[in-house]
Amino acid sequence: MNLSLMEKLETIYHYVFSSFLSIEMLILSLLLFLILVVNLKRNNFMIQKIAIGIYLGFVIGIVISYTSYVKTCVDSFVKLFMNYVYFPSTIVYFFIIFFVSIMILRTLFSKTLSVFKKIVNFFFFSVLYFFFMSFIVLAAYDGVDLLDVANLYQNDVILSLVQVSNFILVIWIVFTAFYWLYHYFKKKYE
Repeated sequence: MNLSLMEKLETIYHYVFSSFLSIEMLILSLLLFLILVVNLKRNNFMIQKIAIGIYLGFVIGIVISYTSYVKTCVDSFVKLFMNYVYFPSTIVYFFIIFFVSIMILRTLFSKTLSVFKKIVNFFFFSVLYFFFMSFIVLAAYDGVDLLDVANLYQNDVILSLVQVSNFILVIWIVFTAFYWLYHYFKKKYE
């Protein structure tokens, strides 16, 4: 389906005004957006909780209304995730390194992160960058075409570097989540 940008926008426009359900979803989304924008100046905590409740209501409503499709989507997501774990994509790997680069810049310029958290972040970033640089050097040295998946999976060292990098990233994300939760509850109960 080769549609131009204008044809795509026209298709979406026709969809939005084709049924009562789509009009209702548009009105609810715009209303929620308006409430959140108005709340920027007032900064009312109750409105923030109501907005979160509305978003959760949207999600719960979709899950209840379309249970079988949600199950299919979750199954597909799990299959894609497991497929990525066992057969990683170089494109996703490059996006991960891009994400890591943004996070290291945030860590460098952050005044709110503790010294301990900065050291932990620097450690994880250094290990991930080492693996990424090794990945690039090995791919260039061995002449591996990064777009040829079969060729990529034949090189055990490159495949191991990508898989271990993904595992280290997951460990870093889990550590960061628990670290953030610890400090959140520590502040709340002090």
